[in-house]
Amino acid sequence: MHTRRIGDVEVSAIGLGGMPMSIEGRPDEARSLATIHAALDTGLTLIDTADAYHRDAGEVGHNETLIAKALASHERGTDVLVATKGGHLRAGDGSWSLDGSPAHIKEACEASLRRLGVEAIGLYQFHRPDPRVPYEESVGAVRDLLDEGKIRMAGISNADPDQIRLANEILGGRLVSVQNQFSPAFRSSEPELRLCGELGIAFLPWSPLGGISRAGGLGSAYAPFARIAAAHGVSPQRVCLAWMLAKSPVVVPIPGASRPETIRDSAAAVDLVLSAEESAELDAV
Repeated sequence: MHTRRIGDVEVSAIGLGGMPMSIEGRPDEARSLATIHAALDTGLTLIDTADAYHRDAGEVGHNETLIAKALASHERGTDVLVATKGGHLRAGDGSWSLDGSPAHIKEACEASLRRLGVEAIGLYQFHRPDPRVPYEESVGAVRDLLDEGKIRMAGISNADPDQIRLANEILGGRLVSVQNQFSPAFRSSEPELRLCGELGIAFLPWSPLGGISRAGGLGSAYAPFARIAAAHGVSPQRVCLAWMLAKSPVVVPIPGASRPETIRDSAAAVDLVLSAEESAELDAV
C-alpha cells in the first residue's frame, strides 16, 4: 500500500469513508464489519467517520461505534488512524443541522472518545462552519482539545481558503487536514486543494466518486473516465481515484463504501499510474 502523510502520521494513500454504513440504505452490521475488515486487509490505515453518521434519532455516533467494533476484532485494528468530526447533527428524519458552539464541540469530542474507546482521538475535525458562531470560536474549541491532549491532530471540513488560513493561525500552525467535497462532478474545491499543497496540509476529498456513476453514459461529460478505464482494464472509479492522487501529494481520497468488493477496488487505485496526457484529459472534463 502506498502511503501519504497527515501531520506526522503516515497513512495509506486511500482511506475508507464510513458514512454509507450508517445512514439511510445502510447494510446490515455483518456486511459493514466485513467491509471495514476488507479495507484493513488491503492495507488501508485511514478511516473517516463522524458522530453525525447515523440514521435514527437515538443512535448518534452509530458509525463510530461500528468502526470501534470492527477495529477491535481485526489484527491490524491498532494500526489505523481514525478521523472523526463534530459540529454537524442529524435529527433522525434525514435532516441536518449545525452546532459549532465551543460547548457542543467539546461535549461531542468527549462522546466520540467514549464510543471509539480511546484516550485521544487520532484526528478530530470541525465538521462544518456554523453561521451562528464565529469561526474562530469553533476552531478555538478544537485548539483547546488539542492542547488538552484529547485529540492528537486537528483538522477542518467544508472550509474555504480564508477559513483554512484562519484555522491554521488559531491552531498555531498545527492544522493538518482539510476535508472538502471534491470529485469529477464537484470541482469548486480546487482553490482549497492548491492552498493545502502550498501549506503542506493533507487534503481529504469526501464523496470523491461523484459523477463517475454516469461515466459510461453516451454523451456523458464524464465519459473520458470510462474510456481510460477500459484502456487500462479497470473500473472508472479506480481511474477517478488515481487521477486525484496524481493531482497533488497532499491528496488522500476517502471514498465511502458499504461492500468489501467496493473498497478493494478503491484501494487498488494506488497502483494505477495514469500518463500525463490521461491526467490532463481528465482535468479538462
